[in-house]
Amino acid sequence: MSVQSTSVPQTFPVKSRSIAETARKSKWVHFKSLKFQGNTLRSNNFSARSAFNAENGGFRKYPHGVGEKDGVIIVDHGSRRKESNLMLNEFVNMFREKTGYPIVEPAHMELAEPSIRDAFGLCVQKGANRVIVSPFFLFPGRHWHQDIPSLTADAAKEYPGVPYIITAPLGLHELLVDVIDDRIRYCLNQAAGDADECSVCAGTTKCRFH
Repeated sequence: MSVQSTSVPQTFPVKSRSIAETARKSKWVHFKSLKFQGNTLRSNNFSARSAFNAENGGFRKYPHGVGEKDGVIIVDHGSRRKESNLMLNEFVNMFREKTGYPIVEPAHMELAEPSIRDAFGLCVQKGANRVIVSPFFLFPGRHWHQDIPSLTADAAKEYPGVPYIITAPLGLHELLVDVIDDRIRYCLNQAAGDADECSVCAGTTKCRFH
C-alpha cells in the first residue's frame, strides 16, 4: 500500500539517543523514568556507518518523514494480560517523546482496546490528514500480510479522504542486535542478584535459572 501526496509535509527531526548512553544506563527498569538525550549515534561496538548504511530499511536520513498532519498508529497483537497491553501505552509515550511527532496512538490488533479502528478515528479527530500504521511485530507473518491490512481498510472506510500506509514490521535491523544483547545482559545480572527486576519480569519469577 502506498500514500499519495501532492506535497511533502513539514517533518520533525528525530531526537536520537546514543547507543553508548543506553549501554551505560539500561532502559529495562522503569519505562516511565526514561529520558531521551543526545543527538548522536555512536558506540565502541557499533559503527555509525553500519547504522546508516543497512540495506534492509536501515537507520539513515531519508528525504521524506512524518509531517505535522500525519497520524502514527503503533499496533501490536494485543493480549488478555492487562499488563502487557499497558506496556504498549508506555512505548507509545516513549516514541512520542523521542520523535516529537504530535499524533501517535496505540492500537491492538485483537483481544484488547483501543482497536485499529479506534486509533484511526483518534488520529483523524486530532487533525491527521493521512495515517501511518506501524506494526510492532518482528517479522512479516500472516498478521502483517492479511489481518492488519484488512482491519485498517475497514477503519479507513469511515474516512474516505484520509489515505493510509502500513509500514513493514521491524525485520532485520542491526540496532535490534543491541536491544537483544542489552536485554540478555540485564536479565543475567538480575538472575545473579545484581540488578532489580524490570517491569516485564516483576512478580513473575521468570528471570531466573531453572
